[in-house]
Amino acid sequence: MSCIKNSFEALKAKNEKALVGFVTAGDPDFDKSVEIVKAMCEGGMDVLELGIPFSDPTADGPVIQRSSQRALSSGMSLPKVLEMVKIVRGFTKIPIVLFGYYNPIFSYGGKRFYEDALAAGADGVLIVDLPPEESAELTSLWEGDDFDFIRLVAPTTGQDRMKQIADEASGFIYLVSMTGVTGSQGLDSSKVADVIAPLKAVTDLPVCVGFGISTPEHVKAVAAVSDGVVVGSAFERLIEENLENRGLHTMVQEYTESLKAATRG
Repeated sequence: MSCIKNSFEALKAKNEKALVGFVTAGDPDFDKSVEIVKAMCEGGMDVLELGIPFSDPTADGPVIQRSSQRALSSGMSLPKVLEMVKIVRGFTKIPIVLFGYYNPIFSYGGKRFYEDALAAGADGVLIVDLPPEESAELTSLWEGDDFDFIRLVAPTTGQDRMKQIADEASGFIYLVSMTGVTGSQGLDSSKVADVIAPLKAVTDLPVCVGFGISTPEHVKAVAAVSDGVVVGSAFERLIEENLENRGLHTMVQEYTESLKAATRG
């Protein structure tokens, strides 16, 4: 059983939904980024999405775009992201999902990425701009089924397409809560429920919902109709507003605790 599947089953047994936290690896620099991730883990986060900084992130809003720029300016790269995964794996057992775009992985080499990511301690990957029709060139290089490929479903995706995407996915499905980019405003949990129903009808995988979620109230509303909730831009906004604040570690931990409390039934 994969680490991700095991984690969702353990949460279900406790009547809890997953809190999935995203941060860009290396924002604002390598050492501070490790400290921030550690604070998120100490706050009770269930799954870590570690963003691979990228210069042209088409699905990300301004907050995460700026986080990528800060990380790239500090010298972050895919090899350094994997180095960071090794360090993070040293203090937490929660699933680590690498989140990014295909170009850096293609340049690094598909088989090499799979082998090095597994060796570092990562449990899966989500590649925003790699659709099922094109991903065999990457996944055919993977020798085992021990590295999950998380797939995105949009609120505009039809049910036939949902099934096609879900059949190629493992770990969990990432459902985008609204049209737009990360950090968009206007979350409507009733519309999220309307999209989850047809998706749940075509897959047994857990469904986690992200985009536009920043408060415990958002988390509670979305957790009521999903298996997990993804928070990303709100973490990055907190980091950006407190780059020189020595209390950032504590702020991140307390914020994570408040979000995690909202996932408990």
